[in-house]
Amino acid sequence: MDATFWAFVGLVLFFVVMFWVKVPGKIGAALDKRADTIRNELDEARKLREEAQALLSEYQRKRHEAESEAEAIVAEARAEAERLTVETNKALEDMIARRTRAAEDKIAQAETAAIAEVRARAADIAVAAAEQILKAKVQDKVADDIMARSIDQVKASLN
Repeated sequence: MDATFWAFVGLVLFFVVMFWVKVPGKIGAALDKRADTIRNELDEARKLREEAQALLSEYQRKRHEAESEAEAIVAEARAEAERLTVETNKALEDMIARRTRAAEDKIAQAETAAIAEVRARAADIAVAAAEQILKAKVQDKVADDIMARSIDQVKASLN
């Protein structure tokens, strides 16, 4: 018997022991278990990817909402600034108008006072001039009576 025969017998015995111990079933079971593990990991990875996609879309939505809110705040601030500018300009115009009226009133009062002062001064000068003219032309008691009545009339008519 030669070595090839014994090699063949060893090989057959090896295969018989392998089938008797159920090595091909164990290898198949191990491969099936490994395939199930890989399938579960792929499913879990798919779920994680979907969750990540959902989170990404939620954060993008929140970012868009925040941008919209920021734009609304800026627009509101601009509108408020414009409103305050209009109110300030109106208040300034009102203040200028009040001060102008007050200045015009003071000018009118000054004019009235000046006219009254000029009239009073003119009356005093007219009375003094009339007094000097009458003193020069009229004498005695008649002159004194005329002078007193004239002075009273001028004062009454001017005031």
